[in-house]
Amino acid sequence: MTRVTAEPRPVSALKDVAGVDAGVVLLGLEDVDDAAWAPLTASGLRLVRAVDERDAVRALADGTAQVVLADVAHAPALIRSVRAGRGLASPHVVVCAGVDGLRAALDAGADDVLRIPFEPEVLAARVAAGLRAARLRANEALLRSLVANIPGAVYRCACDEHWTMLWLSDGIEEISGYPAADFIGSRVRTFTSVIHPDDREQVARSVLDGVAAARPYTIEYRIVRPDGEARWVLERGQAQEAGDGRRWLDGAIFDVTAQRAAEQALREHEVVEAKLAEVQASRARILEAGDRARREIERNLHDGAQQRLVSVALRVQLWLTAHGEVADEARAELEDVLGELRTGLAELRDLAHGLHPAVLTDRGLEHALASLSTRAAVPVELTMALPDRLPAAVESAAYFTVCEALTNVAKYAYASHAWVTVECHNGDLTVEVGDDGVGADDLRGGSGLEGLRDRIAAVDGTLAITSAPDAGTVLRARVPVP
Repeated sequence: MTRVTAEPRPVSALKDVAGVDAGVVLLGLEDVDDAAWAPLTASGLRLVRAVDERDAVRALADGTAQVVLADVAHAPALIRSVRAGRGLASPHVVVCAGVDGLRAALDAGADDVLRIPFEPEVLAARVAAGLRAARLRANEALLRSLVANIPGAVYRCACDEHWTMLWLSDGIEEISGYPAADFIGSRVRTFTSVIHPDDREQVARSVLDGVAAARPYTIEYRIVRPDGEARWVLERGQAQEAGDGRRWLDGAIFDVTAQRAAEQALREHEVVEAKLAEVQASRARILEAGDRARREIERNLHDGAQQRLVSVALRVQLWLTAHGEVADEARAELEDVLGELRTGLAELRDLAHGLHPAVLTDRGLEHALASLSTRAAVPVELTMALPDRLPAAVESAAYFTVCEALTNVAKYAYASHAWVTVECHNGDLTVEVGDDGVGADDLRGGSGLEGLRDRIAAVDGTLAITSAPDAGTVLRARVPVP
């Protein structure tokens, strides 16, 4: 391609349309003197001489030019190439011909024809019109592309009771189930007919309020599809004056069914989470109340009945010591009574300790577990790595976990020894109790384990038990430390 230059002679018709991005391709037209193109170059247009139709299409495709001036001989092949080329919907083809060639130029499908010879002003006016037409087509193509990629439907409709559509993009079919053509001019159905009957009054009120206030409107409502399914849509629009007293509504409609479903699911999830949090808090309060009651009972037994029985046993012992003259038969009876009293006192101590050991409250988990291990039915290897004190609920959960596990070892495991490991790590208290006993297949456990699971869950912990025949049992609990 070669550039054509000429002496500048500006023409007013091109003043407002020529620019740095504007250009004209010349195809053929070798018989026209180069000076004839001077008005174009004087207006700042690029002039590109194409050697053939393919060369001209390349110049159009890369944006070098928007208008083609071609002779009749090249016109048919050029126009076919332009119309068939992707992305070439916007170029403007002007065929230049003598009087006898004008009919052939029109038959070739040219956008415009220019009679040779032509005046500079006529050339400038035709090229200016071509540039405007090319830019209008380019803008329309851009608009179509943007509309096609909008995840919804764009419309212009009359502000009447049926929302009569003047223009409606194809995206409405995916939303409503009906093609856009059905709504144009209410040809098949009105747009009102697809709005859910319960929402029509709200839609009309919201739109008309926006129109009256000269502000945009935003509304959510339901559209009913052919199969009866209701889709939630979000519509945003604004009124435009038509100039003859009428108003057009321009806007867009988006399908928000999935969004509303997600919002509803989130609300339901939040309600469930709130209820779950309240249940967990309630369980924790119940557990704390139970532990508090157990501590109170333990103190009452220790300070009340237990001290009274100790006092009675001591008085009987002192009386027997002071009255050596008592007959052996009577002394034996009193010794039996004293033995029963001591046995009952021991059982009462065990009962009080089982309710809630005082050492746990007074001295903490480490001392309580040490005391528990020494009383176990089998030797227990105890390993602990704990801070000074833990929250009372955590200490109680850990203590009763070990207590229940060692009780089960004594009852069912037939073990020779057991081990207990308790340590804090990464904000969690972990408790592991294992034995070398017979193990079991059924780990569902009785009421003791079920109660233990509830206690651990109440402090947001977890409990796991692994066991197998002849392989022992290991109980692991994890409790977060607040």
